[in-house]
Formats: sequence, structure tokens, C-alpha cells
Amino acid sequence: MALNTPGFDLIPSAERVAVESNYITNFDFLNQYLPDTYEKEFERYGNRTLSSFLRMVGAEMPSTSDMIKWAEQGRLHIKYTNCTADGTGGEEATWTINDDLTPAGLTTTGGNGSAALRIGQTVMISDNAGTGLTNKGVITAVSAVSADVGGTITVAYYELAQVVPDTACTIFIYGSEFKKGTEGMVESLESDDYIFENKPIILKDKYAVSGSDMAQIGWVEVTSENGASGYLWYLKSEHDTRLRFDDYLETAMIEAVPAVATGGAAKHFGNAAGNNGQGGSEGVFYVVENRGNVFGGGVPVDLEQFDTIIQRLDKQGAIEENALFVNRAMSFAIDDMLAAQNSYGTGGSSYGLFDNDEEMALNLGFSGFRRGYDFYKTDWKYLNDPTMRGGLDSGVINGLLVPAGSTSVYDQVLGKNAKRPFLHVRYRASETEDRRYKTWLTGSAGGARTSNLDAMEVNFLSERCVCTLGANNFVLFQDAAA
Repeated sequence: MALNTPGFDLIPSAERVAVESNYITNFDFLNQYLPDTYEKEFERYGNRTLSSFLRMVGAEMPSTSDMIKWAEQGRLHIKYTNCTADGTGGEEATWTINDDLTPAGLTTTGGNGSAALRIGQTVMISDNAGTGLTNKGVITAVSAVSADVGGTITVAYYELAQVVPDTACTIFIYGSEFKKGTEGMVESLESDDYIFENKPIILKDKYAVSGSDMAQIGWVEVTSENGASGYLWYLKSEHDTRLRFDDYLETAMIEAVPAVATGGAAKHFGNAAGNNGQGGSEGVFYVVENRGNVFGGGVPVDLEQFDTIIQRLDKQGAIEENALFVNRAMSFAIDDMLAAQNSYGTGGSSYGLFDNDEEMALNLGFSGFRRGYDFYKTDWKYLNDPTMRGGLDSGVINGLLVPAGSTSVYDQVLGKNAKRPFLHVRYRASETEDRRYKTWLTGSAGGARTSNLDAMEVNFLSERCVCTLGANNFVLFQDAAA
């Protein structure tokens, strides 16, 4: 009887070589075909952080109070733009000052109320209707005025008769003149400061991970937005929470608004239902909209529009160097505006290149220009990011002009003049408590031993506000409201 024997036995191979002696048919499909995985996280959105604006233009300083106050100078000279006469054609006339005198910046001592008009001063009167008619005269009498609206003055004209109409006119002081052997000026002028204040807000965030999830470690290779690279385990989301909180520290200073006393937010931050609290703060956009300059025509597309902005700066602090933080639309508009100044800019692409050759990359953008003042253009990622200001249909902010350097203000808390950047952040701090950027662990996992919660919580806190000094030197570029 013949003995049937197999031609070969199953013999595992020492190497991954497919031969007939290591072939099997009874295998587990789920274990056989495991997926190929990438352990490195792909950065599909690039650098996702938005914070950089305040670090570029400002500084951070501690404060021990929950209220920041400072004083800014008023105007050295005063102009009244809403004045009317009691008639025309005479050698003198009585003029009524209809301007609101409260923010004028100068008050008199000696019974003349708030108007900076005194007997003996010489004035120029100009018609607001653009007729070209003007008169010059000397003030011979001043009536008492209220604290808010001016009274009347009597002007004797240097010309033969009054030629300006009795409609709305502008009056400004250009000097004084007295007769021989007379007493001096009857009253003196007292400068009025503008007092501004802001309050810090408390920002918080938290990341939590359960103790069970911490028991199974999974590694992820990452390159973080701050430039670090390597492996992270279950705290990958904590890392993102920290980056998100860093962004909120800046965007809150930009977007914050004060709560209206009778509004819902004010009641929410009150001590009890119905009480008004102190919710909100004055962010950069809010301050510039209310005390600064606003270009409401979208983006300036030509030099004529930009010249109106420059002329406005002439009337303010006239800061020599300014930074433009803009979105993509305004950046391209400025590039096109500057390119059009080149004789070949509209019909070719020669601008910006003076040593042209076929190996040179064509640069179609500009980083800055000079037109009366120096302007340095920077793309502001916050205005382009689709999850923040970018892509909005209403409330579009196209850019912000920020004066460079620092200014001198009287610090009400310190009681002395101090040099401060136009934009800077004040955070609460003392010798025992620093609330600039606090982080701490709570729970009972991951090294925390503070409660019976079976998790680890990473807590974040900051208390801060932004101080916008000299807001009259800022320009906000926004779309016109519908």
C-alpha cells in the first residue's frame, strides 16, 4: 500500500518573502489588512493663530486698579463754526456763538463762562456757505455764556462795513490789539484736559480630559504655530485651547464694547437681577469709531481719496510715521493705486523693477509709501480670517491706520506725565497676584490633586484692557452702512 505524504510542510520564513512554504488560507481579514497611517498631523490651514497686532504696535504694563484713567491735551487754539449775526452791513455786529463749548479745550477765568473769547482779541469771520466773503474785527464786548452753549460777542470791523451774511459762519481768534495806556487782558484762559478711562475685563477658558482617556496614550507628531515641533499625546487639544485663548486675549481688546447701562449685558454683570453692572470695555475699534477718524467709503482706490485722509491727519497730531493694518482687498487697492503712478503702470508691469531681467520675479506689491507722511502697509490676518472678520457681509473693517511711536499723557493713577505707546495693554497685577496670564491644574488626574473629579482640567485666566491714546490720530477704514 502506497503512503501518501505532502509535498511540503508550512514553514514560516525568516524574511517577508512570499514562497509556497509559508502560504496560508485561514487568516483573519481584520488583522491581515491593517490601514497605513500617518502619525504626523497635516497642517491644512497653515498657521491658524491671529494674535500679533498688539505685540507689533504696543506694549503690556501692569496695573493695580480696576479703572484706568488718563488725561489728553485739548486744542491750543479754538474755532467756533456755528455763529450767526444780528444783521449785516454795519460797522459792527453782535454775533451769537451757537457751538457746544463743553469740549472746546479752553475756558476763561473771570466771569466769561466757557467761551475762549475776550475783549481785545482780533477775530476772522468766514462764511460757511463758500461765498468767499470774510471780515476781520476786534471784540469790544462779551456777554456771559452758559456752560454748554456760548452767548454773544460784539465785533467792530476793520473794514468799512460787514460783508459776511448773517447765516452760519466760522469765527477764530488770530491775535489781539489794545489802545495805548489801557489795562491788559481782563480774563485769562485755562486749559481743559480730556479725561478718558477704561476698565479691564476678565477672560477665562478651560480644557478638560478624563482620567480614563489619560490611561491610553496616543502620540501625534505636530508642528505648532509657535514654531515648536515634536510629539504630543492627550494634551493636543490643550495645546489648541491655549493658542485659542492667546488669540482671544488680543481680539477681545480689539472688539470689546462697553455695556449700555440699561442693557441686558449690564444687568447680567450686576450683583442681582435688574441691577446695572459694569460689563464690557472700550476696545480699539470702539474707541476709534467714537473718538477717532472713520473712512466710511470702503477702501481708498486713488490718491484723491487718500489725500482726504492725509488732510484729516494734518488737522490732528500730524504723526510722521503710520502703520496701515489692512485686509486683502485694501492691500490690493493700495498696490493698484501706487502702481498707477508709474507711467507704465496701467499698460504694463514695469513698476517696482529697475534692473529687469528674465530671471527676476515680478513684485506687484508695495510695502509702504510716502505722501506727506510715511505709511507702512501690513496685511492683518484677523481681517482676512474666514472664522473671524474675514468674509463678513456687514460690519466690514478693511483696515486700521495706527500712529507709530509713543505719546506723553498725564497718568491719573501715577500722578505724573508718562510716555506710553499709542496702543498698550494694562493687566491687573500686584506683588502677590499677577493676572496677566494665569494657568493652573484642577481635578484628580494627570498630577492634579485638588478635587474628587475624575479628570484633569487646565484653567486659563487673564484680566486686562487696552488703552487707545490719541484716538484722533487713528483712522478706521470700513464699508458704508447699508
